[in-house]
Order: sequence, then structure tokens, then C-alpha cells
Amino acid sequence: MELNLRKNCRYALLVPTSMGVRITPVNGQPVYSSHLFEMQATSAETNVASISSYLGLPVKVLTTFVKDSPIAQFIKSNLRSRNMDYEGPEVAQEDPWGYRHQFNIADSGYGSRGPRVQNDRAGEVGRTLNVKDFDLERIFGEEGVRLVHLSGLIAALSTDTTEFCLAIAKAAKKHGSLISFDLNHRASFWKGREQQLRESFSAIASVADVLIGNEEDFQLCLGIEGPEAGGKSIDAQIDGFKEMIKRVKQSYPNASVYATTLRQVISANEHLWGAIQLAGEDWQVIEPRKITVLDRIGGGDGFVGGLLYGILKGWDPEKWPQFGWATGALATTFLTDYAQPADEDMVWSIWKGNARVKR
Repeated sequence: MELNLRKNCRYALLVPTSMGVRITPVNGQPVYSSHLFEMQATSAETNVASISSYLGLPVKVLTTFVKDSPIAQFIKSNLRSRNMDYEGPEVAQEDPWGYRHQFNIADSGYGSRGPRVQNDRAGEVGRTLNVKDFDLERIFGEEGVRLVHLSGLIAALSTDTTEFCLAIAKAAKKHGSLISFDLNHRASFWKGREQQLRESFSAIASVADVLIGNEEDFQLCLGIEGPEAGGKSIDAQIDGFKEMIKRVKQSYPNASVYATTLRQVISANEHLWGAIQLAGEDWQVIEPRKITVLDRIGGGDGFVGGLLYGILKGWDPEKWPQFGWATGALATTFLTDYAQPADEDMVWSIWKGNARVKR
């Protein structure tokens, strides 16, 4: 199976996102007992895009910034260091209770103590993402984008961001860009907007070429009947996912690729990591394998980023989830939320289980 990638584009990958910062205690300590923290710029969507940008593909980020904010300066510097172009309006803070970039307060956990995450999104400037602030005809028509990746986190963030994602999907479809959609359901985002978001997510999914999500995502976002919940073996999870995807394909026949990760947590630092993909009529199943985890945040995004990189490179479909599995595993070895691959060889070495020193 081969996806029809648009040619002669300035950008291989484009992501709309709401940028923020994550503050993490050093040495794997809990937040409440720490006094020394590291800060990094982060968002789920740029976590995905980092695989392509570090490996040399041109990436563009659509976002919003708080005007004259040192945090905005910090984020812009970080995006430049990750080889990403960015575009977006500067929004005035207005007063001390006005707009700011979101804060993600999270520890990494250690051993038998799992990580804990608190999202502080009050006044989040990313909620103002609005289609009127971007020239989508220029971006998709003149500059050109081979693949746009949309996330349910952004699509559900506010009424404005929902309309923005719908407009991006429409512009991408018009100009022949592929569309990837990671459903990423968050109950707190959906509260009170269930009907509107179900319709909007269905509209995006109906034109998506790549659909990504776990069993819960497909059920809650698209209303697809899923398997029974509860403690299940990996084989049962795989079988359940396959049956559900068959139902998804009946409702959303435009998509060519469906994918998800499989994870079992042994401890904060040891996981069983797998993946499953349906491309056309062919299943690719990666049975869970043990990986050692420094910080688990961003592993799923790393998988998506690697899968999309494989698509953008024009590889055979069986390599897409293999590379994604490895970039997801790579992300868990970094303290940043995103993987920073040096080259493709680093990633394929992880896939092959080769952690020997390279001189």
C-alpha cells in the first residue's frame, strides 16, 4: 500500500499546537518534596514533529504566543533549536490574571513509585488559536504541506481551536495534503461539549488518512463500539483492537492507516512496549518487548512521530510501526518529552535491540 504524498512542498509536516512548559524535579523525585526543578518547552504535537525535524525534514508549527513574555521567548528559542519553523500571533497578557502559556508540573517516578502529572492550564493562550490569524491558502496552497498532524488535544481545547482544526483539515484536503489525526480524548476538555465535539471529531476523522488512538479514544470520540474493559492479556487486547478497527473502517472508509501503542507497566522504569497497525488490509503487530524507561512522558507521541516519518520517507508500510516503536522507546530515554534522534541508525539500532557502544 502506498499513500499519495504531495510533491514540491516547503514543509513535510505541519502541526497546530498550544505550547507550554513542563517543570520536573531533578533525580526522579516527587514534586511535593523537591526544591530544584528543570524546565522545558513542550506540547504533544511538537513531540510528534520532533522525530521529523531532528532527522532533517522541514517542519512548521502553528501556535500562539504571549506578547513580551520571557516564557514565549524560551519556547521560541527551543523550537528553533529543534529545527522547527513557527508562525502565530502575539497575544497581549493584558493584566496579571490574563493570558499565559500552560504549565505542566510532573515528576518522572522511580521504581515502584509511578509518575504524577498536574496540568495547570488557567489562562492558556493556546485556547485563542483562531483560523482568522492564519492564511491557510498561503500555507497549504503556496508553501505546501505534505502531511498535517492534528491532535484531539488541540481540537477540543476551545471552540476556537475546534474550528481551527476543522479549517486546517478542509484546507489540507483541498490542496492534497495527507491528514493524520490522533484522537487523544480528554474527559475534562469534553465536559459540556460532548455533542459538538463528537460531530467535529467525526468530521475530521472522515477526511483523515491516518487515524491513531487507543480503544477508549475510538469509543469516546467517535462512538465506535469497543471491547469490554478490564484486565486482559496482550493477545486479547490485540484481538479486541482488530475487531474494533474493522468497525472503524466501516464508518470512516477514507482512512488508510490505523495505529495504536500497547503498553504494560512493570515499574516506573520498566515497561513492556508494543504497537499495532492496519495499513490497507495488512496488519503489523509488534509484540510488547521490555524497555528501560527514564521518563515515560512523550513515548506515545514518539511512536506517532516515527510512524509519520516512515510515511513521509516513502518506506514500505511494515517499517512504519517498527520505526515508530523505536522512536517511542527512544523518547522514554530522554528527560525531555520528545525524542532527539541523532540519525536513523540510532533508531534502527533500538529496534534491533543493539545498545552496544558505537565508536
